Amino acid sequence: MAGGGGAERARPGGLLPPACRQPRRRESRERLSVCSKLCYAVGGAPYQITGCALGFFLQIYLLDVAQLDPFYASIILFVGRAWDAVTDPMVGFFISKTSWTPFGRLMPWIIFSTPFAVISYFLIWFVPDISRGQVMWYLVFYCIFQTLVTCFHVPYSALTMFISREQSERDSATAYRMTVEVLGTVLGTAIQGQIVGKVITPCIESPLFIGKTNSSVALEELNMTHDTGSLTDTRNAYMIAAGVIGGLYILCAVILSVGVREKRESSELQSDEPVSFFQGLKLVMNHGPYIKLIAGFLFTSLAFMLLEGNFALFCTYTLGFRNEFQNILLAIMLSATLTIPFWQWFLTRFGKKTAVYVGISSAIPFLIMVAVLDSNLIVTYIVAVAAGISVAAAFLLPWSMLPDVIDDFKLQHPESRGHEAIFFSFYVFFTKFTSGVSLGISTLSLDFAGYQTRGCSQPSKVHFTLKMLVSAMPVGLILLGLLLFKLYPIDEEKRRKNKKALQDLREESNSSSESDNTELASIV
Repeated sequence: MAGGGGAERARPGGLLPPACRQPRRRESRERLSVCSKLCYAVGGAPYQITGCALGFFLQIYLLDVAQLDPFYASIILFVGRAWDAVTDPMVGFFISKTSWTPFGRLMPWIIFSTPFAVISYFLIWFVPDISRGQVMWYLVFYCIFQTLVTCFHVPYSALTMFISREQSERDSATAYRMTVEVLGTVLGTAIQGQIVGKVITPCIESPLFIGKTNSSVALEELNMTHDTGSLTDTRNAYMIAAGVIGGLYILCAVILSVGVREKRESSELQSDEPVSFFQGLKLVMNHGPYIKLIAGFLFTSLAFMLLEGNFALFCTYTLGFRNEFQNILLAIMLSATLTIPFWQWFLTRFGKKTAVYVGISSAIPFLIMVAVLDSNLIVTYIVAVAAGISVAAAFLLPWSMLPDVIDDFKLQHPESRGHEAIFFSFYVFFTKFTSGVSLGISTLSLDFAGYQTRGCSQPSKVHFTLKMLVSAMPVGLILLGLLLFKLYPIDEEKRRKNKKALQDLREESNSSSESDNTELASIV
């Protein structure tokens, strides 16, 4: 904090080394309160609430509610995700150039981006009354929202390194954060799903079915009249859900900004001089553990994003649970939320790499089951609960392991500081960019398979494509990610050595600083 910096600069005037040294020792043993951890954790909810609602529902919304052609929907999903990926390093760059303020270096980004993000999020779920330009409407506001939510989430992610020096405290705060973030996905799924699910989205029978009736023209006119009214109700339900989620976004941002303060000394940034972004980027990208961590989680994250983006369509059309898919999604997210504490205990007991192998690979048999077994609602719920256990591990582990990589980087480059935002922003960049490509390709695949917008049923090729998108491809990506993760070098032994070496380095730095103050006092 700014006050901490001022106190340090005023220290030579005190002239009493014991009085100066004692507060630093108390500060080094200072622990984060439960209240601080909870306020910090609440800040992770907006990104997950909005991201979950968009991830699960935007594709089916664009296809069946906004009634866009699958080709244009794929463009919106791909460009929006790709732009979202590009904004992460951009925001990371500007954060690295941001000077310290009375509110901190990161918190102003969070505060000022929030109201504009909420407005743009609401406009994504609004169907404009224009005959042309709907594609540009959704593309523009989707990209604007992704930019603004990045201005919130990148500094918030980097805040992990600014709340405490202690690795154990950061890990504990990360566990709080992951629990709230998974709870945020539950809220996003519940709010969006339950509000929208109460209104049955109308569907249109295929022309073959209509052709079998004796009065096809009259039947079609009757259906279209009924559909118009029902579609309006569906659109209103999406806007109501967007308004509720926007209110939660603002509430969480307020709690974060009031309850958390950046500790300037925690990041060891003792100068207001902006760090060199491109020099830092070169150092970060040449850091082996970081690249190997990204390579492993890139594919596992992509697997769960593919599942997330296509699961609503899979439940609606392939499994035939048109009126149940929102409850199935809710079962997955509730299961994930309840098992976050278990995975936190597991990784502290058996190590983070072991937790990766056990936690993420446990999804494979259930992803296979949901595609192979015949459609059965009870079996689907059982599979959903079991898959949620693996989703919890996929949420917790990447963010729990990134601070370990940053600590390893600090030991290898003790003279280079202030690159935390680069680590977090480029990790998100790679995962978002590849997920944008995958979602664009998956929507295009549905188009090539003959997806019928607002159809009551889909061709067999669409069912096969959906099975590939939620089962075969995620399983292959998980296996590839786990193989790559074998190269990640920071195991529990290495992590303990880094922790001890970093603590020794800090104590040596503090001792040197106190010695200089003592010499100055003697001279005076």
